[in-house]
Amino acid sequence: MSTARLSVAFAFALRELRGAKRGFGIFLACLVLGVMSIAGGGSFARALTDGLAREGRSILGGDAAFTLIQREASDPERALLASGGTVGRVALMRAMARTESGAATLVEMKAVDRTYPLVGSAELAPPMPLDAALALKDGLYGAVVDETFLSRLEVKVGDVIRIGEAAFQLRAVLASEPDRLASGVGFGPRFLISDAALDATKLIQPGSLVRWSYRVRLDDPRPEALAAFVEKVRAGAPEAGFEVRTRDAASPQLERNVKRIAQYLTLVGLTALLVGGVGVANAVSAHLAEKREVIATLKALGATRATIFTTYLFEVAIIAGLGIVLGLVLGAAVPFVAAGVMAAYIPFPLSPHVDAVALAFAALYGALVTFAFTLWPLARAQEAPVSALFRDEIGARRRWPRWPALVGCAAAVVALVAVALVTAEDQRSALIFLAASAAVFLLLRLVALGIMALARRLPRPRGTMARLALANIHRPGALTPTVVLSLGLGLSLLTAIALIDRSLTQEISGSLAEKAPSFFFVDVPSSEQEAFAAFIATHAPEAAYKSVPMLRGRITALNDVPAEEVKPAPDAAWVLQSDRGISFGNEVPEGSTVVAGRWWSPDEPEAQVSFDRKLAEGLGLKLGDSVTVNVLGRSITAKLTNFRDVKWERLGINFVMQFSPATFAGAPYSVLATLTFPEGAGSARELAFMREVAAAYPAVTTVRVKEALDQANKMVGDLAFGIRIASLVTLLTSILVLAGALAAGHQHRVYDAVILKTLGATRRSLVGAYALEYAGLGLVTAVFAIGAGALAAYFVVTRVMTIAFTFAPGAALGAVVLALVFTVGFGLVGTWRALSQPPVRVLRHL
Repeated sequence: MSTARLSVAFAFALRELRGAKRGFGIFLACLVLGVMSIAGGGSFARALTDGLAREGRSILGGDAAFTLIQREASDPERALLASGGTVGRVALMRAMARTESGAATLVEMKAVDRTYPLVGSAELAPPMPLDAALALKDGLYGAVVDETFLSRLEVKVGDVIRIGEAAFQLRAVLASEPDRLASGVGFGPRFLISDAALDATKLIQPGSLVRWSYRVRLDDPRPEALAAFVEKVRAGAPEAGFEVRTRDAASPQLERNVKRIAQYLTLVGLTALLVGGVGVANAVSAHLAEKREVIATLKALGATRATIFTTYLFEVAIIAGLGIVLGLVLGAAVPFVAAGVMAAYIPFPLSPHVDAVALAFAALYGALVTFAFTLWPLARAQEAPVSALFRDEIGARRRWPRWPALVGCAAAVVALVAVALVTAEDQRSALIFLAASAAVFLLLRLVALGIMALARRLPRPRGTMARLALANIHRPGALTPTVVLSLGLGLSLLTAIALIDRSLTQEISGSLAEKAPSFFFVDVPSSEQEAFAAFIATHAPEAAYKSVPMLRGRITALNDVPAEEVKPAPDAAWVLQSDRGISFGNEVPEGSTVVAGRWWSPDEPEAQVSFDRKLAEGLGLKLGDSVTVNVLGRSITAKLTNFRDVKWERLGINFVMQFSPATFAGAPYSVLATLTFPEGAGSARELAFMREVAAAYPAVTTVRVKEALDQANKMVGDLAFGIRIASLVTLLTSILVLAGALAAGHQHRVYDAVILKTLGATRRSLVGAYALEYAGLGLVTAVFAIGAGALAAYFVVTRVMTIAFTFAPGAALGAVVLALVFTVGFGLVGTWRALSQPPVRVLRHL
């Protein structure tokens, strides 16, 4: 097309815009919401990751951290670490804290030396130096605790608490802990003490589960110096088994979760855009229908199809550009607003700024969606003959666009999928999400066509209102496809999320609580294993007791390939990221089934390992491969001889890796045990028994499963609430599309109402007919949304999460109510406006 014709088309587009701004309100709103969601989600995630990067030293507690499990660093290893700068030591372990009255609770104990914190500061309430708060005074060591610790044991600052064989005075509340994120999520409140106090507890025994973290503040903090120092430590102590973190990856798990949240928000925003695309198409179609005389006149005067197409494409592009810019502005503001609103909930300062990459991708998504959903109506408009334009509205007859338009639509959809996959943290999840969205779109279209076909074939009711409502559902230009499509996807998504949330909650509070043991006992010394079992048999004879040996180890190599170079599947990567609990024995663990290979016999001297089948597949392992783990500073290689299917949902004693006894002959270990009370043993019995164990065996850590499940349930509930809030964007877009569709059909309603009123229909009968029509459409849409959402939730719950699916009638009822409220509500508002139109305005144009 020549430059002159393009300039003419652009000039026509600018003139057309003078009367088109009002009709494109839904168009703008849909684009603004979708683009804002994508831009805001990406920008907020970037603010989080940049905040993590900027505060990396404080979060980690130094420039680098070198962690060992169950053993301290040797003198040569300490000297190697000290060669780079100042070294601080932190010990982390779980322990039981007891009051003078015998009440006990699990705590996450943290023992620090005088260098703590190397970076940042610990804030105490009341304010005091940390050294003074932890010092030995009047025969009592000091301790600093979380506020939750005080409420859990109903104690206050100044009270005395016992852990192990040491007594502690609570000196202050820990208001701010700079390296809290580096320690991960714990089952109990923080209990901060000095390293000298840790020695006084006598909890450190051979095989005790203690994480010794050596934080290094470098004399030369440059990035290249940090990389060189880490490489120097690895080369100088290759067998140490250090888990290494640096300030630019201070909390890898949190960073991964942030990326996953960003991906979810992007996909939710993309879904909102796709739903909004229906509104875009409706708005363009409605606008072109209003301009049919203009289009017919232009074509009659010699305008080519290309000129018509380009004119209205320019018009749509200008409006879309305005919507995208508004969405980008609002999205760019999200991290700044979040920084103020969520400052109290995020333990490090956010770094809000305008993220050009996130904004660029959001703009690209908005442009592609607009292009994909406007090509079709624009192409149909340019193909309409002049005679049809003067007689009928655009869209009254079904016309297929020419192949360039079809190719353009397909290219836009392919580009959307490609961009979503390229930017996704987990391509598999993104592909499933997009495929599910496409399937729901297609199914919704088929459902709408099925409703219209069924309505066309049903017997005509005798009642006038019912007959009119039925005819409106299947007549030419009916709103059925748009209503079903606009509400169906949003309701399907919300239903799926609600059912997944319900299944998780039921699994944690119901199935898991029923199957899980009552207690886990950690750090039972192997030398006291028999005595502890006898104590349990005496004090809880009605309960079932089981125990296995346990160590901690980290996978360092698979088939002699270093773990850092292995590229696992996303759902198996966590196995290589930190230390794992491991065990050994001749018996197949309860809850495990050998599905490939053979189990070893008791007298085999070879080091062998059994692996969870799904995780082994994710790591690319096969029978006969070698697995190298570092345990207590020694690298041990074992042959993979069998795979197991593990029923993790039972919360029994099971491990990803189970070794043959010969693998760890002579190694010090602790004992992990479970105790299961029979049904009917209430909380009072369990709490009383926990106090007895804490008093008799203060070195044994007792984890009450009910408390852990309650905490997990709360975390799931908080996460589900956040997801539902984010997903409301899709529902809000659906509502806007529905409102736009009903507004687009306003002229139909005015025409129908005037003609029927002229023929004697009353306002009451017309309102009743339209209410029946909208109620029927809303009900069918809700039923489909329940079915599609339940199917999607069932797949995620049973195939991805591998737990039992629970149907929630409340979620289904909520979908039905929402559908009816919105369709009938919006529909009757539009109907009332149509019935209020003076008949003369319509009749004079007939």
